[in-house]
Amino acid sequence: MSQISLALANQIIVAALKAAREKNFQQLTVVVLDAGGHMVALQREDNSGILRVEIATGKAYGALGFGISSRNIGANNTDRPAFMAAVSSAADGKMIPVAGGVLIKNDDDNIIGAVGVSGDNSDNDEIAAIAGIEAAGLTAA
Repeated sequence: MSQISLALANQIIVAALKAAREKNFQQLTVVVLDAGGHMVALQREDNSGILRVEIATGKAYGALGFGISSRNIGANNTDRPAFMAAVSSAADGKMIPVAGGVLIKNDDDNIIGAVGVSGDNSDNDEIAAIAGIEAAGLTAA
C-alpha cells in the first residue's frame, strides 16, 4: 500500500474517535492527509471548537513537512524561534508544532500520510491519533 484510500482514512478516524470516547477526551476533530498533504478525510465531533479543523490539519501538515511528528517539531525547535517563524511563513501559517500530528507509515516503512487531531490537550490528541493509526494496522511515527 503506497497511499491512503478513503476507506482506510475513515477507518483511522473512527478508531481515533472511539479511543477518545473510551478515555473521555474532549470532543475531537480528526483529519487524515495523504503523503502530499491533501485532505483525504475529516470528521469533527459535535461541539468540537470552530478552529479545530485548521489546528488538526496544521499538525498533520507540519508532520509531513518535516518528516517527524508535530510533537518533535515543537520539542526540537524550542530554542529556535526565528527558524520556526520563518517556517511558519514559508508554510503560509499552515503548520502547528505541538503534539497531535502523527505520520502514518506502511509495512515498507514509507510515509503514506499523516493524522492530525485537535480538541483536547495535545498529549491526548496524540494518543487518539496513534490509536487510530495502529487500529488500521499501520505504524505511527
